Amino acid sequence: MNSEYTIVLADGDLLSRVCGTNDSNLKLIEKHIGVPVFTRGNEISIDEEDPHIQQEFKFIIDRIVDEISDTGDSSSDLIHSILNTGFVHGVADTDFDAGRYAISIPGSTRKIYPKTRNQAELVKAFRRNDLVFAEGPAGSGKTFLAVAEALNLVLSKKISSIVLTRPIVEAGESLGFLPGDLEDKINPYLRPLYDSMNACLPREIVHKLTENGIIEVAPLAYMRGRTLNNCAVILDEAQNTTTEQMKMFLTRMGENAKVFITGDTTQIDLPRRFTSGLVHAMRVLNEIPEISMIHLSGGDVVRSQLVRKIVQAYENEAHNEQ
Repeated sequence: MNSEYTIVLADGDLLSRVCGTNDSNLKLIEKHIGVPVFTRGNEISIDEEDPHIQQEFKFIIDRIVDEISDTGDSSSDLIHSILNTGFVHGVADTDFDAGRYAISIPGSTRKIYPKTRNQAELVKAFRRNDLVFAEGPAGSGKTFLAVAEALNLVLSKKISSIVLTRPIVEAGESLGFLPGDLEDKINPYLRPLYDSMNACLPREIVHKLTENGIIEVAPLAYMRGRTLNNCAVILDEAQNTTTEQMKMFLTRMGENAKVFITGDTTQIDLPRRFTSGLVHAMRVLNEIPEISMIHLSGGDVVRSQLVRKIVQAYENEAHNEQ
């Protein structure tokens, strides 16, 4: 009995793009469906009689071909996004389109794709609401996606500037006196945001945007009295704001402003007598429909498989202690 299931593509060039450089995409697909994938001419096949695996295979290939046809993109980021977001409990979601949630930044050589369902929900929230809270562990993509969306907005000329801010709280150790002017002192704290920008755009473009004042560094303590209009504001490490700082920051929001607040409530470095402004705000503002609150978890960690296991181990311990 012949159990081979074959999909015929338009031509060999399309097949080559589906397979990726050195068959890198093919290897990801094989790992996901658990069976070898074969190619010949303009055909791609699996030797598998299980109709569920055949349907899953067809769904994946169809989605890749659709994205290549629409955008020309066949990167491994796209494949990861389709494999990680296109299924619910192992069943293909034909209504979900990973490409719809991709962030295209003018001047960038690549699209930014959400790698998990929660990340896709976060991108959707950025587009739907002007104020978005994204809470989750390290490596879950919350800050990276916020930076990517902010760059997309400013380079698409939908806003005029990006404001980067965060509370200056040391992670359990005293760093002592830092030399230099104000920007020199705060830049080490904002390095993760700049790293994300440099991952999205060539470094020289990020430098030019900073030199021209389009990207602004603003210590949270210096926000009082400002009104932030026509800009995207990213408050990173928001778990280390006090309730007073968070209220002050939220009331700076002006016309045509997008505010993205990111933080990890498992890594609060405030003195014990202080309540985290992020925890407090997500509780008291939860009923306001114009505000999005997205919770990410260890399952959304895409930094590395080892980091995902570390985060999940800590989550399990916290759950067992409750």
